Amino acid sequence: MTLSIQEVQHVALLARLNLGEEEKEKYAEQLGSILQYADKLNELDTEGVEPLDHILPVFNVFREDKVIPGPDREEILANAPLVEEGQYKVPKII
Repeated sequence: MTLSIQEVQHVALLARLNLGEEEKEKYAEQLGSILQYADKLNELDTEGVEPLDHILPVFNVFREDKVIPGPDREEILANAPLVEEGQYKVPKII
């Protein structure tokens, strides 16, 4: 599959690239050979092969979420050096 200069110009426009005439010809040749190589995949017989989204089986390794009660507010605030109105009190920093 070969790419025309117009197709290379269109791709360059989409990519917001300014290409010179030499570059357009060079990229047309290079991109054409890449597409030709990728087109070899169409020669493979994939009849009866199921599509995969992963090669290996994927499963969740995390534990199941469980709701548990948290510690009491008084228990948490017992470690604070300063407490005011049920909240930590810290020095003002500006």
